[in-house]
Order: sequence, then C-alpha cells, then structure tokens
Amino acid sequence: MNLVSVRLITADVPRLVAFYEQLTGLVADRPSPDFAELRTVGGTIAIGSVRTVALLGPGAARAADNHSAIVELLVDDVDATFAALPEGSVEVVAEPTTMPWGNRSLLVRDPDGTLVNLFTPVTAEAVARFAGTAR
Repeated sequence: MNLVSVRLITADVPRLVAFYEQLTGLVADRPSPDFAELRTVGGTIAIGSVRTVALLGPGAARAADNHSAIVELLVDDVDATFAALPEGSVEVVAEPTTMPWGNRSLLVRDPDGTLVNLFTPVTAEAVARFAGTAR
C-alpha cells in the first residue's frame, strides 16, 4: 500500500490552489476547474470542488469542516520558510517551535481552516527518521 494523496474539498478551488502554490512553490496541475493537484516527491495535495462530492456519494465530505487532520510538509529550513512568508499572507497559528519529538514546526492555517504544519527535523533522532526523504 502507498499513500498517494490527501484531498481537500473546497468551495473555492482557485483560492485554495493559490494558497498551496504560494506555500510550496509548486505549480498545480489543473485537469478541470473542479480539481487540482500539487505533486511533491512524497505525495500529492489534491484539491476538489464541492461539486465533486456528488461523485463520492451524497454528503461524503464538507468543505472547510476539518477539525482533526493536519497537512504536514517537510521543508529544508522552517525558520527561513517562516521569514520568507509575506507579512499577512497566511494565518500563523504557531511560530517555529521545537517539538518534543525533534521537529521544528511552523503551524499555519489554509484559507478553509485546515492546519498546515511546515517542519524541519532538528535532533539527531528526527533527522534519522527522515533520512533519504526528499524535500
């Protein structure tokens, strides 16, 4: 089994795509106005319109209603990433902080309210966990 993507459902595909493009520096593939993908080496952030929910089953997902999942992105230098964010461009939930498990993390919120953790391993143990993972 291989985790391929996480899909976020939104009422505003262009706005959410623009956010993730700015945050990641990637350009989204947009095969339709209702669907986009930002492909990283480790997986894909897929963004689907609320209009796609009917294809999944009535009521299968609700836009901007996430209260439990966090999208996590491994970055080379979380402090540099934080410093490079244009002021006021994203809602910062927590500035870079070193976590007890060895990652230095910056927590932001996307326009639909989903938490996004940008992190860099900083302890020897955390670095070892992510050895060989492309950033």
